[in-house]
Amino acid sequence: MKNLIIAFLCIIWGGIQNTCGQDKTGNIKGNKFIIKSDILDEKRTCLINFPDSYYDASEVDEKYPIVILLDGYTHFKTAIGIVHFLSSDRNRNYLMSKSIIVAIENIDRERDFTVTKIKTKRPNTMGGGKKFLDFIQKELVPYLDKNYKTEQSRTLIGHSLGGLLTLNSYMDKNSIFDAYICIDPSIWWNEEIMKNKVDSISSVSLNKKLYIATANQGKANYERNKKRHDLLYALLRKKSDAGLNVKIEYFEKENHRSVSLIALYQGLKYLNQKQLE
Repeated sequence: MKNLIIAFLCIIWGGIQNTCGQDKTGNIKGNKFIIKSDILDEKRTCLINFPDSYYDASEVDEKYPIVILLDGYTHFKTAIGIVHFLSSDRNRNYLMSKSIIVAIENIDRERDFTVTKIKTKRPNTMGGGKKFLDFIQKELVPYLDKNYKTEQSRTLIGHSLGGLLTLNSYMDKNSIFDAYICIDPSIWWNEEIMKNKVDSISSVSLNKKLYIATANQGKANYERNKKRHDLLYALLRKKSDAGLNVKIEYFEKENHRSVSLIALYQGLKYLNQKQLE
């Protein structure tokens, strides 16, 4: 385990050094851009990172998949290191395609990552998840396609409530994403709605790839977490006539916060394994 931690730290450090000096298009200030959303009626800040070959004159016509991160600031540097490690010519791993990483910074994650409200004593802004997904699909992705060398291959990644929103996107047959990574998703938020969505899930969704990572939240939270994830997986398997494109992994030695690192690595490997075979 010690060696694994050291390896991951090296991956991240290598990726951090790839985040600067990418202001060649005129559309980026440092490694950020700001997009005005009419759907959300606010400006949103995104972080962006490109593969080493993006500005290579010999690969001027190359186009790249997009990886979109929720809770962007939290996972951006980690994702850069892992994607760079899995795809870089320098490492010769070739475990995933070179990709553009876009991380959306938060304003109100409880509003943006939930599609339903929970009654609370305090006022809350919950339930804006559908609008936030509309922003991503109808404003952010078209902006990326217009301004950068993108191809029509898109992955959505979310953790906790972000994982819940990612699941909601996966369940939507009109989603423009091809693959999803849900890191310890908060299914408890709208468990019954999740079950109903699985009951009516389209074959379009079932044909897409989904990776679910489950953390060890201790015995007290076992019912809230692992069993619910396992039940969701079982329901999806029951609905799938063909082979299921869903993988679930339980990380007994990782908690809700620490699981993101290894889940990003394992999830990206899983999503890309057939593509690159």
